[in-house]
Amino acid sequence: MKLFEGLAQYRTQALGILRIMTALQFVEHGSQKLFNFPVSAQPHALTGLTTAAGILEFAGGILLALGLFTRPVAFLLAGEMAIAYFTAHFPRDFFPVNNSGDAAISFCFIFLYLVFAGAGAFALDNRRNA
Repeated sequence: MKLFEGLAQYRTQALGILRIMTALQFVEHGSQKLFNFPVSAQPHALTGLTTAAGILEFAGGILLALGLFTRPVAFLLAGEMAIAYFTAHFPRDFFPVNNSGDAAISFCFIFLYLVFAGAGAFALDNRRNA
């Protein structure tokens, strides 16, 4: 459709914005686990698994927001979200809307997309590869 054909020229910028905004939301999950910020009504107990997840989410989210080592970090985080879904959410209920797994699934597939698509615009990876 002609109306949308002109938007293709902004593909890399849109990908960069998707990466940055998704990463910033992901950092929030990590900071809540590690530092209880933003404050949660039900703070996470820092077990080994929760601490590892918090570190991956916080540090990995920052790296993705910066667009640094985007593909390997996105691959690692997609795997973390798949594991999180099947260990923490799926056992509660089959349907993601009932098991609160919507975010884990969305993060998993956005990160998997970044593995294939790369960082897009506004990424430090672009300077490293130049």
